[in-house]
Amino acid sequence: MVEHRMIDVNGIRLHIAEEGEGPLVVLLHGFPESWHSWRHQFAPLAAAGFRVVAPDQRGYGRSDHPQDVDAYSILHLVGDVVGLIHALGEKEAFVVGHDWGAPVAWHTALLRPDMVRGVAGLSVPPPFRGERPPLVAMQERFGGRFYWNYFNRPGVADAEFAKDTRTALRKLFYSASGDAPGAGRADQALVADPTRGWLADMIDPEVLPNWLTEQDLDELTENYAKGFTGALNWYRNLDRNWELTAAWQGAVVSPPALYMYGDRDLVPAFPGTLELIAKLPELMPNLRREPIALPGCGHWTQQERPEEVNAALIEFLTELRG
Repeated sequence: MVEHRMIDVNGIRLHIAEEGEGPLVVLLHGFPESWHSWRHQFAPLAAAGFRVVAPDQRGYGRSDHPQDVDAYSILHLVGDVVGLIHALGEKEAFVVGHDWGAPVAWHTALLRPDMVRGVAGLSVPPPFRGERPPLVAMQERFGGRFYWNYFNRPGVADAEFAKDTRTALRKLFYSASGDAPGAGRADQALVADPTRGWLADMIDPEVLPNWLTEQDLDELTENYAKGFTGALNWYRNLDRNWELTAAWQGAVVSPPALYMYGDRDLVPAFPGTLELIAKLPELMPNLRREPIALPGCGHWTQQERPEEVNAALIEFLTELRG
């Protein structure tokens, strides 16, 4: 059974869910999610002999929501993972991330390879620092309409999502899934109308996809009782993260790695991402398998395709456990 508790980490309190015994596996969720996005992974990974821990990351759910925007830099987020591993009485762990959790996992492996036995990313590929700050680059490329830039406007997306949290989440999850019409087309979902908002043109489904129940949506909605500002502050640090990681320009993730994505995910439609994925076997010295593309899968990788994700993770983790 999954158990829940609060734990002191890196100067804040994090809510964690945990199950199993054995080598530690830390599961890191993305936006707009919570620990609950890993609900299908706990039992299989625990049964395979692993100790599975999924936090609500800072700014999410029952964990602390620091008020200062600067408290959500990539160094804070990696610090939370490092602190969590130590607080759980371990010196190292396997780290797995989806969506925003993937850059946190990749950067943990990049900055603290001594603590990462293996790293897996879902949806978002490993970080290769660009030549220009990302918010600046996207502002110019999309004329300010890219959703990162929309999220960067103080209070704007916060208010749009909080107006009707359940409807906002239902629209977001359906529209980015493999079930939505035109799934994987960046021209529609990655831009926001500066006056009408990001949700305005998203479909509100009459029936949820079979991988997302009303109970799941209840749990998700409850996790945003404190609002969306903490989660959105992650995006507001994108250019700051670029500045903070200058010392790692050209560095590569060295621990054993695994990467999976859905072929109807929006992320591969980001400019240059498919080309990056194709080059990963050359760029990643310890990528254990070719990038795994899941047919018909959208953005919510481990929720839409739990059996395939679990099988790949268990194979990867078991091989490294020895």
